[in-house]
Amino acid sequence: MPAGRRPSYEELAALVASQAEQIARLEAEVAELKRQLGQNSQNSSRPPSSDSPFVKPAPKSLRRKSGRKPGGQPGHPGSTLARVADPDEIVRHEPGPCGGCDADLADAPVVGVERRQEFDLPPMAVRVREHQLIARCCACGVTTGGTAPAGVTAPVQYGPRITAIIVYLYVGQFLSKKRTAQALAELFGTPVSEGTVTTMTRRAADGLDGFLDIVRDRIAGSEVAGFDETGLRVAGSLHCARTGKYTLITCHTKRGKQGIDAAGVLDRFGGIAVHDAWAPYDAYVDVEHQLCCAHALRELHAVAEAAPPDSGWCWATQATDALVAMQRLVAEATAAGAGAVDPEVLATQVHLYRCAAQIGITQTAARADAVMKKHNALARRLIDRQDDYLRFTTNWRVPADNNGSERDIRMIKLRQKVSGCLRSLTGAKQFCAIRSYLSTAAKHGQQLFDALVMLAEGRPWLPAMQ
Repeated sequence: MPAGRRPSYEELAALVASQAEQIARLEAEVAELKRQLGQNSQNSSRPPSSDSPFVKPAPKSLRRKSGRKPGGQPGHPGSTLARVADPDEIVRHEPGPCGGCDADLADAPVVGVERRQEFDLPPMAVRVREHQLIARCCACGVTTGGTAPAGVTAPVQYGPRITAIIVYLYVGQFLSKKRTAQALAELFGTPVSEGTVTTMTRRAADGLDGFLDIVRDRIAGSEVAGFDETGLRVAGSLHCARTGKYTLITCHTKRGKQGIDAAGVLDRFGGIAVHDAWAPYDAYVDVEHQLCCAHALRELHAVAEAAPPDSGWCWATQATDALVAMQRLVAEATAAGAGAVDPEVLATQVHLYRCAAQIGITQTAARADAVMKKHNALARRLIDRQDDYLRFTTNWRVPADNNGSERDIRMIKLRQKVSGCLRSLTGAKQFCAIRSYLSTAAKHGQQLFDALVMLAEGRPWLPAMQ
């Protein structure tokens, strides 16, 4: 504008409108950034391990108080050391001189014995067993040699129990290869290289092909199964399929439908799939769905946190209360052995749920910014997929959440947190195969170490047909 010229009214109005538009855009960006910065494990799908160690969210459970005191409940069996009747070693500790007159008590009668038992391990050392294959020559001139036991294939090698310990520490307890080798050297005086840990892990995973096929088929043929996925800091993503008895964890370069299909379960599954609201699961139209209520509750919690502090009432809070109440109704009816939930009480909670979601749709209909669009999508999903969210209220075989799948898959994420990322997709697949084996064995009440010894011996534990 030339110097000395005053802007016209139209020019000022256009400037104000442009600045107002810019302010609105910046406010939307600030709101979205605040939403992202405010995300944690309680109001989003982020795992607890991603929460900042300096700004941990205050513990807040959506469960109602049970009225019970913390700790073991009445009737809980508990576990503690108990004295044994036949100890491995008895050490007698004689008294010194008499405490009264200082006389020698060597020949004095024994009037009491106080027993104290100490449970400990003997000094651990590796035992070396030599297998001598004797060759004998017959009178006919033919020489015949002895046969080595199964699994003994090299002049010098580690036995199945050491192999099981190495795999247990590396895959079961998430030690790195370096720390696993150090642990063997320090505990048993046995030098082990990182390459040996790699080789033993590969051999263990290679012996699980038949086991994984059985688990894959049984999950695919089950009535209800949970599914979950997450990223992994290697060239791939984790995929989990599970039931109360079986776990299958796989790793694939793709996180979407291609990776799910590669696991070989959901693409031939005909039951009820429990999962979160991630879009690729909706591509499987031949199954019934139970959307995870725990995920929905975290999303609703985020909406309630974003509400103005002076609003007094929030639709997300009412929807949360209704979902929690319905889960409590099912839990109480199941515990009481009832055949169904009281239909009138259930209908009341469903009505509160629907009303809250409808109000949420109305309040966010403008979808003026990214946050409002996200809240509007949540409210619409609660209405449009009500049957999928509330299927657990009519079919009690179905859990209301997908927490079981998250627990199964979290172990590998925990390994990543403890010992860093897996270096290759091949190594990640081997790790997933062994974790599937250990998780399934634990669900069947098997001792993990015993199962790993069987695997190292070339005869992996297999679940019985049920």
